[in-house]
Amino acid sequence: QVQLVESGGGLVQAGGSLRLSCAASGRTFSRYTMGWFRQAPGKERDIVAAIHSSGVIKYYADSVKGRFTIFRDNAKNTVYLQMSSLKPEDTAVYYCAADDSSSWHGPQISAYDYWGQGTQVTVSS
Repeated sequence: QVQLVESGGGLVQAGGSLRLSCAASGRTFSRYTMGWFRQAPGKERDIVAAIHSSGVIKYYADSVKGRFTIFRDNAKNTVYLQMSSLKPEDTAVYYCAADDSSSWHGPQISAYDYWGQGTQVTVSS
């Protein structure tokens, strides 16, 4: 069982930056693909970014390419999402998730086995 705890959300003006963190429990974090997803009110939960256990393979949704960066520190059991040039449309609850399979599934939401409780990000115009 893996527990994921997100932090770093908040209110920011358009054009600003935030860094989200997701701390994982357990000793096998380094084996997991980690993903960040977001869900706006009335919308489906969508992929934002994903990172392979090695940290080398990454995936970004088109809407965040060039603005968001996903990275991980396996020694700290933590995955991060650095968000820059934020837009009002980035407003959502952001969730981190872990995929404990050995295959790379990237943005495939059904592949993720463990989820955090979410952290709210609000971007004002």
